[in-house]
Amino acid sequence: MNKFSHHIKSLLLVFIIGLISGCGYKPSSQFSRDVLGEKISTNIVISLHDPENTVIIKDAVDRAIIEVFHASIVDQANSDTHLNLEIKRTSYVPIQYNIDGYVVSYRMSVVLMITRYKNGLSKNYLVSGTYDFSVQPNAVVTDLERFDAIKRSSKKAIESFIAQVSAEGAGKN
Repeated sequence: MNKFSHHIKSLLLVFIIGLISGCGYKPSSQFSRDVLGEKISTNIVISLHDPENTVIIKDAVDRAIIEVFHASIVDQANSDTHLNLEIKRTSYVPIQYNIDGYVVSYRMSVVLMITRYKNGLSKNYLVSGTYDFSVQPNAVVTDLERFDAIKRSSKKAIESFIAQVSAEGAGKN
C-alpha cells in the first residue's frame, strides 16, 4: 500500500508539472519584463518635506527592479522604460496601545505615484504600501526604526506596482 501511495504521488507530480509547462506557464516577473523591458531607468522627485525618505525609497525601487524584474538599471537615454517616482504621502500612525495608554505599535504608510514612460507613451500608477512595527511603551521612534519602516512599506508599494504591471503583461498574452 505504501508503494502504491508513492506511485500515485509521483504520477500526480508529473501531471502537475506537465499541466503547468503544457499551458505555457510564465512567472509574473516575465510578464512584467515584457511590459517594462530589460533596461530600466528611474528618477525620483525629491520631496522638500522629507528628503531623507526620498533617498530610501529610490534605493528600494532600484533594488526591487534588479531583484524582481531581473532588469538592469541604466541611464534614461539607454533605457527601454523610464520610471518617474513621486512620494505622494508618508505617514505613521499609532495602531496599538498598552493598558497604560502608551503606543506600542505603529503603521507606516507610503503612497507613490509612478509614471511609466515607454515608446513615447506614459501611464500613471498610484501605489501604496504599509508596514506595522512595534516599539517599547513610551519610547520615541528612532530615525533608524522610521527609515526601516519606510523602506519596508516602500517595498510593498513597489510590489503592488509589479503586480499591476504583471497583470498588464498577462493581459496582452
